[in-house]
Amino acid sequence: MFGYVRPSSDRLTEEERQTFRAAYCGLCHTLGARYGTAGRMILNYDLTFLAMLLSEGGGTCERRCAVHPVRKRRCACGDAAMDVAADMSVILTWWQIRDGIADHGFFKGLKYRAAALLLRRAYRKAQKRQPDFDRETQRHLTALAALEKEKCPSLDRPADTFAALLAGAAQHIADPVKRRVTEQLLYHLGRWVYLVDAADDLADDLRTGSYNPLALRFSLKDGALTAEGRQQFAATLDGSVRAMAAAFELADFGVYTPVIRATVYEGLYLVGAAVLNGTFHRRRRERQAIRKADTNDA
Repeated sequence: MFGYVRPSSDRLTEEERQTFRAAYCGLCHTLGARYGTAGRMILNYDLTFLAMLLSEGGGTCERRCAVHPVRKRRCACGDAAMDVAADMSVILTWWQIRDGIADHGFFKGLKYRAAALLLRRAYRKAQKRQPDFDRETQRHLTALAALEKEKCPSLDRPADTFAALLAGAAQHIADPVKRRVTEQLLYHLGRWVYLVDAADDLADDLRTGSYNPLALRFSLKDGALTAEGRQQFAATLDGSVRAMAAAFELADFGVYTPVIRATVYEGLYLVGAAVLNGTFHRRRRERQAIRKADTNDA
């Protein structure tokens, strides 16, 4: 995944920040237990958000890890839903890496090939554990690759294809009402993530000639969206977030409800604005936020 989906820390109480960090650490431990060090390397905010949506909201415990070897840290205790989230996280990351290999030449694709070597064993385990999700992920990505090959100028067609892929992650939720709600939430999140990533990659894609639906859909000036195009695109992103919010209000996500609310109602808007303004730096922002949570816990 891409690292765009994060809560607004300002909307959270200190206890809610610790709940979020506990989910982050809990997914990290689950990835490590099921897939080793390679599994832990893929951890990011997007996957933590997925884990919170799927989780049954179990208790917390305290554990040490390589990053925090001395002092134990509060983390979500693993449950069956967290295991599924870890499996799906590996599958999603694997196919994202494979897409990176396909989109880049030999030298620029070396980092993707190296990542694939590290994650291959974990992917094979995840594929056996979640064969239906893996198969559907491949099917949607094949359809997405076809749209990219034909240089589809529509924003909706590729975004909807990725959205349907992500919505499939809700298949293991037992409660039928919550499953339908989560499918809708993930569907519109998938649209938002695809479009935000396209905006984030726009300058690079224009330079390399890679497919980007924004470049085909909007008239660009000096490689950037015009004021009118920017306004239209922002409205499209906001529409996806509003649809997520409407779905979110229909289900109870337990202890993670405040964190998910802070993500949907503010975090996504802030990230979308930062991407459009050219000020978004995904990994640095993520590390800073985790360090801030650690400092608050001290």
